Amino acid sequence: MDKYAAPFRLAANEDQYGEIRGLGISKITFKLTSPDEHGVLILENTFQTKGGPARHLHYDQDEWFYVIDGEFVFEVGTEKFNLSPGDSLFAPRNIPHVWAYIGEQHYGKILITFLPAGKMESFFREVNKANAMPPQDPELWHKHGMQLLGPPLDVS
Repeated sequence: MDKYAAPFRLAANEDQYGEIRGLGISKITFKLTSPDEHGVLILENTFQTKGGPARHLHYDQDEWFYVIDGEFVFEVGTEKFNLSPGDSLFAPRNIPHVWAYIGEQHYGKILITFLPAGKMESFFREVNKANAMPPQDPELWHKHGMQLLGPPLDVS
């Protein structure tokens, strides 16, 4: 039977698998995963403090961001963007990008969509074991279809 032969509902802050995934400064919940690497992956990333991932690019995934709560800054290629609730941003594959939560409130929340899913679900499952932002290990990123290009944004 097809994994999505029937509708399913997730309550606010709920994960598709009922799991908790920590990334140190934030947590992620899987909202929609794909039965294979050709589908879509949608996750919700909730930040308890400022910061974000290292600068990187995806070889095969386009990425779409939608801000639910808080203020975020993005760099995609050479362009810089400040996003607030309701704003979205598309980052094409093979374009370097980096982003961070910069808000002053107690948390920020963003939806992130990967098209296609590729190896992103396995990447997040692997890195959340340490409850820290993904390490700056080029081999780890490459193994999951990305190139690590530099450190996270300085938001201090």
